Amino acid sequence: MNAMTRIDRRGSATVTTPSDTEILITRVFDAPAELIFRAFTTPELVKRWWGFESSNWLVCEIDLRVGGKWRYVTSEANGMEVGFHGEYREIARPHRLVSTEAYEGMLDADANAAVNTVTLEEADGVTTMRVLVRHVNQWGRDMHLNSGMERGMQVSYDRLEAVAQQLATPR
Repeated sequence: MNAMTRIDRRGSATVTTPSDTEILITRVFDAPAELIFRAFTTPELVKRWWGFESSNWLVCEIDLRVGGKWRYVTSEANGMEVGFHGEYREIARPHRLVSTEAYEGMLDADANAAVNTVTLEEADGVTTMRVLVRHVNQWGRDMHLNSGMERGMQVSYDRLEAVAQQLATPR
């Protein structure tokens, strides 16, 4: 697909709840799966799309191997620090990435960590990403849904698509 025929997909991620403990996020990107995967797993690229443009990065660490850890911490405009961390459970480049995700602002963050399964299916340079977020219980799922996550997710995924398209453009 060339730049002239790209569809404006800004804000197009959908959020559904397949069960009492799950959130399913689906988003289509005009970019190959390999570039989306690379943007998900390279600290310099994550810093370009994850969070808000106003976020100030404090920590962006990725040890991309099964059992490896990741951690993101940003400082927001109001001075609040926001941190997340997890551990990689499965890596099947460029189509699947499974990791835990704990919000550091929650009591017992690790005990309440969600398991995120990212799948990337590509056809003709267009990639459908599905992120299945499995929470320990319905309370965790509902807290996640009510956190305002969808607004931030839409911004981040729009920025992720731009990063992947920049990677695809020869310099």
